[in-house]
Amino acid sequence: MAWLRERYRIGPVTRGTGPTEAAIVAGQAGEDVLGEKIDELTGRIQELESELEAEIARQGAALRFGLDQGRAVFEEEVLRRHRELQTRLLRYIVHARPLVVVTAPVIYALIVPLVLLDICVSLYQAVCFPAYGIEKVKRRDYMIFDRGHLAYLNALEKLNCAYCSYANGLIAYVREIAARTEAHWCPIKHAKKAIGAHEKYRNFVPFGDADAYRRRITELEQAARKK
Repeated sequence: MAWLRERYRIGPVTRGTGPTEAAIVAGQAGEDVLGEKIDELTGRIQELESELEAEIARQGAALRFGLDQGRAVFEEEVLRRHRELQTRLLRYIVHARPLVVVTAPVIYALIVPLVLLDICVSLYQAVCFPAYGIEKVKRRDYMIFDRGHLAYLNALEKLNCAYCSYANGLIAYVREIAARTEAHWCPIKHAKKAIGAHEKYRNFVPFGDADAYRRRITELEQAARKK
């Protein structure tokens, strides 16, 4: 427990005594400073993400395509080059490696558990999120099927891309639902570093800070009652 006391500045605990008012105020002040620092870092991360999106958009302009009602539209010269680079379907199948052909049923069979996951998680948030006062995740924001408009892909490649788009979009959709659930019921950071943590994790309360946790739960309950 010594490492916890050192990391979170927890003083020695005396049996039969509760935290003093000064200690509570000091703890709240420390949490406010920590929250301000996290907000500052989060703001800087968002600025960098905006710069990254702008750079990606510039690269898209260099490839000479635009968006028309959400659909990518290429210039005629680029589109003609895309058609020239398409591998014909029969040739694509004939030249496929044997192991790829043999394992194809395995990867496509995953569509069954993926669809079941989609149905179950969507049903969960439809039933439970209104009761918890949690905003629902919009599934359509995670399902993007635009690669089928690329002329340099044959029919099977387009099918593969659609499958990957569904699987990865679904996982992102499920992840966001799980993240909102965790933020509502257990907004506590882990003692160890969480690899690949979702965006909401950075705003969770520190591990071992009981006062911060109780305040956060109270805030969440009050917010839920207002909805």
